[in-house]
Amino acid sequence: MADHLHALTFAIVDILGVIGILVWHAQGKERPTPRLIVQIVFFASMTATLLSSGILPHRVTTSEAEGITAYLGTSARILWWVHLAWATIGFVRLYIVLDRRPQEARLIQDLIVAGVYLGVTLSIIGFVFGAPIGTLVATSGVVAIILGLALQNTLGDVFSGVALTLGRPFSIGDWIQLGDGTEGRVIQNNWRSTQILTPAHNVVVLPNSALAKVSLTNLTRPDETHLVILAVRIAADRQPSAIEAVLAAALADCSCIVQEPRPVVALKGIDTIAVDVELQFRVTSPANRTPARNEIIDVISRHCAANGLSFAMPAHAYLSVPNDLKQVKPVPTLPRAL
Repeated sequence: MADHLHALTFAIVDILGVIGILVWHAQGKERPTPRLIVQIVFFASMTATLLSSGILPHRVTTSEAEGITAYLGTSARILWWVHLAWATIGFVRLYIVLDRRPQEARLIQDLIVAGVYLGVTLSIIGFVFGAPIGTLVATSGVVAIILGLALQNTLGDVFSGVALTLGRPFSIGDWIQLGDGTEGRVIQNNWRSTQILTPAHNVVVLPNSALAKVSLTNLTRPDETHLVILAVRIAADRQPSAIEAVLAAALADCSCIVQEPRPVVALKGIDTIAVDVELQFRVTSPANRTPARNEIIDVISRHCAANGLSFAMPAHAYLSVPNDLKQVKPVPTLPRAL
């Protein structure tokens, strides 16, 4: 009689477990709170059903070792452990949240979820199937060493990804520049690799282990604006202050650059040929450097032409020109034949 009662109890638990899985999936990931409530309700119902018949969910008795009761009991306990894992994971996903640090929160959640799944798997093997956990753990340690040696590059990428997540040198959407000159916007970051969209509209996939070893400059922090420097040489036939005023007015007429803080006209040097000028201005994003530079060159050219300023050759280029070519001489004309 007790065997039939246990079989009926296990059958009810199996039905509750399957229905709970279906309802849990029907809720969808977009509704975490109702999903967690459904999970808790079904888990509590399964636990109450087992305890009401005097059955411990985590222990298999000798009376359940054979017949249909054994099959029903094994499936019921597996479902019970699975629902326990899902209820725990629901709490973790919903309540372990770090304000303004979503990457760290997601990392901690993933580590706890991995620990929950590992613990539930070992519990099912040990309590439901009666396998020796100690021997299994020792064997799994040897297997883990072998897998670690075989997958050391992949594991290096994973641990580097964890370090990058905790260190937070960049976030999705940041514009970064690497020590080898590679730069672009971060479009994806996971535990194994980071993807960067370059200005050439190519996607560069960098293993996290390689990314953790190179120097990295985040051009988005503290803000998205980026400093651009453009060198200009103006012929030294006007006062430097007049040259500065013309170039400052030209920068003020540019719409592709940031006007606050104001762009700077820095006089870097002077000789008998030219005044060396450095135009320092900011753009709203590193991606806007080329359009801004093009506009600056065009506006500077028009302002210089309108105010009688002319550009000068670089000093090294002037020194390399032969003396007889530095001044344009008229070409003699031959007398016309009569």
